[in-house]
Amino acid sequence: MKLSFSLFVTALLTGASASNVLELNPDTWDDVVGLGKPVLPLGGKDTPLIFIQSYLTTRITLSGHCKNLAPTYEQVADAYSHVKDKVFIAKVDADGIGKELGKKYGVTGFPTLKWFDGKGNYEPYESGRDLDSFTSFITGKTGVKSSIKPPPPPSYPILDYSNFDEVVMDPKKDVLVTFTAPWCGHCKAMKPAYEKVASIFETENNCILVNVDADDKKNEAIKTRFGISGFPTIKFFPKDNKDGIAYEGGRSEADFVDYLNEKCGTQRSVNGGLLDTAGRLADFDVLANKFFTAPADLRDSIYKEALTLSSTVGDVSKHYLRVMEKMVNGTEAYYEKESKRLASILKKRTLAPAKLDEIKIKSNILRSFGEKPVEDQNDGNIRRATAEL
Repeated sequence: MKLSFSLFVTALLTGASASNVLELNPDTWDDVVGLGKPVLPLGGKDTPLIFIQSYLTTRITLSGHCKNLAPTYEQVADAYSHVKDKVFIAKVDADGIGKELGKKYGVTGFPTLKWFDGKGNYEPYESGRDLDSFTSFITGKTGVKSSIKPPPPPSYPILDYSNFDEVVMDPKKDVLVTFTAPWCGHCKAMKPAYEKVASIFETENNCILVNVDADDKKNEAIKTRFGISGFPTIKFFPKDNKDGIAYEGGRSEADFVDYLNEKCGTQRSVNGGLLDTAGRLADFDVLANKFFTAPADLRDSIYKEALTLSSTVGDVSKHYLRVMEKMVNGTEAYYEKESKRLASILKKRTLAPAKLDEIKIKSNILRSFGEKPVEDQNDGNIRRATAEL
């Protein structure tokens, strides 16, 4: 008596121990492939074959590449084990009992992957061979989602042909672009650092990091336009040069941060937040220290000097003036109390990034009032800045 399709699959899986991979051969192939469920079969020696509502087939022998690929197919099978009525991962020993299947479907190299639709029509599978690429391909073809929890969205925009010019060609923005491919190992190795740096620059509206999948056929025009021939290729598009400048620096977080600080004029720290120099103005630093060390009866005249100078720089100097207003009558206690308050906020880091940047700048400026000149600290003989003013 002929088994129903579901019982047939159950029998095959039972015979394959605890694996969720379905093993096919010439006798069982027609009982599964082309029955209305698209499939991605994998042909090869002890290698998986994927079924969804379309089929993907791959031939794998015991070569190094095939051994590396096999565990990934096991993961894919596990990822779709919750929808076995729609998705199957299978394997064909195309170097042994399944050799005639390999010949029938033109398998000449190892591994070879082909996608079969529900009617048995097939096409080459040319995407990446990592878990994400397989599941993305399968979901795109069938709408069936894997049980793998999707990763959080990246901290940088992913652009394509439809919005590339809108972002990268904006004359108000400096833009760092990574042109990558899903299968590229160097791209994957670089991704964590690039993610971190993008999050560090999250509050910099005019200095941004983006990514383009230059291996995607829909972005072929972008790839050709900028001469992308290898992955990753990194280019910097400053406000005044939208032809792009090749990035030739390192790929660590510090390398990217240093490069962008130099090119964009930003002051980001590799540890997140801003550098200790952010918000500081050299001329106001001199007045701040002079004010802090001056007798109370001289502070008003120093404040007026700072007020006059502020008319030449605008709002960037307003916090220097605010601190002077708080201390003009000799309230040094404000300096100590405010320093501790700001330090506590920065340590907890519970505020939004933009607010933390604001607090950091206030802390930096406040610190300029009490700092001693470097030359006064070399031999431990600390002197007030007023001794030189």
